[in-house]
Amino acid sequence: MKILITGASGYLGRGIVDELIGMGHDVTATDIRDCGINKEAKIVVEDLFSIKDPYKYFGEPDVLLHLAWRNGFVHNADTHLADLSEHYRFIKNMIDRGLKSCCVMGTMHEIGFYEGSINENTPCNPMNLYGIAKNALRRSIELYAASKGIAFLWLRGYYIVSGDTRGGSIFSKIAQANAEGKREFPFTMGKNQYDYLDYKEFCEQVAVAVSQNDICGIINICSGRPEELGSRVERFIKENNYDIKLQYGAFPDRPYDSKAVWGDNRKIQAIFNANKRE
Repeated sequence: MKILITGASGYLGRGIVDELIGMGHDVTATDIRDCGINKEAKIVVEDLFSIKDPYKYFGEPDVLLHLAWRNGFVHNADTHLADLSEHYRFIKNMIDRGLKSCCVMGTMHEIGFYEGSINENTPCNPMNLYGIAKNALRRSIELYAASKGIAFLWLRGYYIVSGDTRGGSIFSKIAQANAEGKREFPFTMGKNQYDYLDYKEFCEQVAVAVSQNDICGIINICSGRPEELGSRVERFIKENNYDIKLQYGAFPDRPYDSKAVWGDNRKIQAIFNANKRE
């Protein structure tokens, strides 16, 4: 497949580009900068929102994987709403010009405060600007893709475990603190339970999902099981031999953080099973 990946130099983009190239796809990777993108991809440094005919400009790809998004770890940044119409216009333009399969990265923050397993029918009530903007983009593209009869995949991401110090997750922040020689890390009580995937497995799930269009709609990129935050972080520290201790109770939980929430992984597992049969 010819696959266009936007936001390719970002935290997720670099790993997903690697996975798709490893699967033998023809990958065009674009971002506003070239930072760590696999050189086997065709790399295009460009501002997406300035291109008049992006479908032709990027070589008429079979699949769009839209990862591009500013300030994903700053949940109430104004840019989420400011950029929303530009994301919609770019994707709509791609569809209008001939795109046949559209995949967009979503987030469990679309759901809002919720307890239990999340599937594609779980109601959304986002409680921060990031979740509000992502949910609005999902609903908009969902409707437009259906009106044009093209495949639409919304890849709803959960929590990623990675020691990459360039990320903004709790795990990246602990890796940063350890690299700086800090011996304590301020933390919540760590009792909330979430759905975690190691970085490589997360990227692999995304790559396998976008390589097909038999199973579409909302697809949870997840493990399918909850784990207590404190337990997973302590295990992460041990796995990486960090000499750092958690300061439990230094921060309160955020009001929109669910007590126990995880993704239903049946659709992604069905995709993997179908891929094995082939």
